Amino acid sequence: MKHSVTDCLCEQQLVSTVSGLRQQRPESVIYQTSLMSALLSGVYEGNVTVADLLKKGDFGLGTFNQLDGELIAFDSEVYQLRSDGSAREADPQQKTPFAVMTFFQPQYRHRFSAPASRQAIHDLIDSQVTSDNQFCALRINGRFSAASTRTVPCQHRPYRSMPEVLGQQPTFRFSQRDGVLIGFRTPQYMQGINVAGYHEHFITDDRQGGGHLLDYQLEEGELTFGEISKLVIDLPGDSDFLQANLNPENLDSAIRSVES
Repeated sequence: MKHSVTDCLCEQQLVSTVSGLRQQRPESVIYQTSLMSALLSGVYEGNVTVADLLKKGDFGLGTFNQLDGELIAFDSEVYQLRSDGSAREADPQQKTPFAVMTFFQPQYRHRFSAPASRQAIHDLIDSQVTSDNQFCALRINGRFSAASTRTVPCQHRPYRSMPEVLGQQPTFRFSQRDGVLIGFRTPQYMQGINVAGYHEHFITDDRQGGGHLLDYQLEEGELTFGEISKLVIDLPGDSDFLQANLNPENLDSAIRSVES
């Protein structure tokens, strides 16, 4: 089996991965509002505000009411990544139908001084957080030689399902841009409740552009990440949620189609 130069570099760099960030800190908890299966079924309105989210965490991702773009949060700042490829700071009173938040407490740090693909980065994380039964939160500050994103356009009633909406999603490509990537690795048994596997959002260093990541190549930067073993879910009580079909037959394939 052949190994690429990038693979060899990652194997060498793995030795320098720092895992000494564990200290006496509060337990890490993921807070989630609503379910991915609800979003998939067209439940695009919620009552949780951005201000509410920041009480539950300083780091996370999601979307906004009416599916109006992507949400990215880090360092207690929340941004709206819009369907024209732009970004802006979110208003505290904006609401979300689906979001995932935590107080970011990484346990590992790794410096990339050579290019690394998305898959190589995921492989490195998987080599440290070896159980797929745990959640993982990750962040990269660095320079991206390429980042392909998509951003959902604002929707209006009567709402279509998410697979129908994303058939018309705008996509963007960023080249040689500094920026911040944040994301979660979610266990496979959580498919439908959340998005199983890796789910990542990106914003440029000037906070003017970004989106949901489809693929990326890191040129150089710092990765921090850590496992989380507790999840709290806040389920909506409105009629849209209560009447939604949250367990369709094609749930797994539908989620994979909208997230990849």
